[in-house]
Amino acid sequence: MSPLAVHVTGARPNFPKAAPVLRALAAREPRVRQRLVHTGQHYDERMSEVFFRQLGLPEPDVDLGVGSGSHAQQAAAVMTGLEAVFLEERPDVVVVYGDVNSTVGAALVAAKLQIPVAHVEAGLRSFDRSMPEEVNRVVTDRLSDLLLATSADAVAHLAAEGVPAGRIHLVGNPMIDTLLAHLDAFDAAGARERHGLAGRYAVATLHRPANVDDRADAHALVKTVHAVADQVEVVLPLHPRGRPGLEAAGLEDHPAVRVVDPLGYVEFLGLVRGADVVVTDSGGVQEETTVLNVPCLTLRPNTERPVTITHGTNRLVTREDLPWQVERVLAAGTPAPRVPPLWDGRAGERIAEVLADLLASAPDGGSGVAA
Repeated sequence: MSPLAVHVTGARPNFPKAAPVLRALAAREPRVRQRLVHTGQHYDERMSEVFFRQLGLPEPDVDLGVGSGSHAQQAAAVMTGLEAVFLEERPDVVVVYGDVNSTVGAALVAAKLQIPVAHVEAGLRSFDRSMPEEVNRVVTDRLSDLLLATSADAVAHLAAEGVPAGRIHLVGNPMIDTLLAHLDAFDAAGARERHGLAGRYAVATLHRPANVDDRADAHALVKTVHAVADQVEVVLPLHPRGRPGLEAAGLEDHPAVRVVDPLGYVEFLGLVRGADVVVTDSGGVQEETTVLNVPCLTLRPNTERPVTITHGTNRLVTREDLPWQVERVLAAGTPAPRVPPLWDGRAGERIAEVLADLLASAPDGGSGVAA
């Protein structure tokens, strides 16, 4: 039987990373069988299924439907479901993406079953263990056999942690493959019309626990967003996890704040493409704004994507600084474009090449998964 690669996705940020890898591996090695597993960590149609349609992803071969819960509950449900899948499918490699609970859960199960793990987006570090994603990143990289890095700083982090050079591959950013492939679909004028935006506007995406979970933090954040809205209209596609706290803090009390439901991939990036500034605490948005050449202010004390600062449009800000930083951006206008090396739309092809080399040595009949 031909070699089998199982791709595990679970949350909205994973899907644009997986799509180009699936396509490129199918084109390069048609003999390789591929299975797509969706853990269902993001299960709302607006957070998940719409991405499959818009990105041309195949319907998942397996949908675990783990749903919401604490970090431990989600990881346990992911691991229980994936163990059964891996024992039945006997994959030759498990490909995991990003830093969500599904990522680390899949890596743990595969490693214990002695299945090679390939981590797409390896080596990113914020050096802030208070972020659950940082713990997921570190553990996943320790368990992975192939570490597929998006940028030179990620390669340096892995080398400093003692990862052998032969396991590290600088491949670029597959999320940018997806963005560039859909660039013509990002309709900024259509987004303006849909949201009734006549002038300049900001887009905000805010959901990190440090910004929205604590009542005092939520109130402070809302006060800051209102100060931004004093200068420019703010459109805020609101993530379900942060919505109750921010609404209770009076987010929608300002007439220039427009709260909308989570948007599909194409709709969201059309809105971002036409924005004068983006305020975010998300990782992926820092990357997307860099390539779209939209000024980005990241409301965090650190970032695991420093290349978006050194080679992009991103800047770290505090809540206290955000209003005047927005004022600065609005006065400065569009920055000169700068795109990190290998963010060229061909990362999926480079990842497929690395996976194909691994799978070329896979024995017929699948891997020797421990029973």
